[in-house]
Amino acid sequence: MGIINSEIKPFNATAFKNGEFVEISEADVKGKWAVFFFYPADFTFVCPTELGDVADKYEELQKLGVEVFSVSTDTHFTHKAWHSSSETIGKINYYMVGDQTGTITNNFGVMREGQGLADRATFLIDPDGVIQAMEITAEGIGRDADDLMRKVKAAQYVRKNPGEVCPAKWKEGEETLTPSLDLVGKI
Repeated sequence: MGIINSEIKPFNATAFKNGEFVEISEADVKGKWAVFFFYPADFTFVCPTELGDVADKYEELQKLGVEVFSVSTDTHFTHKAWHSSSETIGKINYYMVGDQTGTITNNFGVMREGQGLADRATFLIDPDGVIQAMEITAEGIGRDADDLMRKVKAAQYVRKNPGEVCPAKWKEGEETLTPSLDLVGKI
């Protein structure tokens, strides 16, 4: 997929957030860091565990200047009903985007052919609206919000420190690398 380093495409959608329905578009993403967290469907099994895990990290993500947009092809009405009926989903304070037309899901290339459902996929968007990271897993493999946090911090570090890169398993405060001819073959 040639989606890394590409700009997000235009969209308009209705989301459920903080007890209200709100209209959003790609303009709401620009100027801040954003996570688009796609999942197959409301009222399912792995999905609520993932959404709850991200909800537990939402305050920390907000402190890093990151907004979260969870997206499924369910309607915003279904999101509200799920939010009202599930203790796990009820703790969500981020956007729950209804993408029943599939526009956003197709824009990110994660629509399951012939099913009308999104793949389990995460995208990290920088303040310029450019995709910096992505993760897609199979149906039965849930994602980990701790790893998402690590990727957000690494992407923010690299943006603030041109010429430096974050090696595998890098955590905030650890040593980074400065690619150069001197490092070739020495790592």
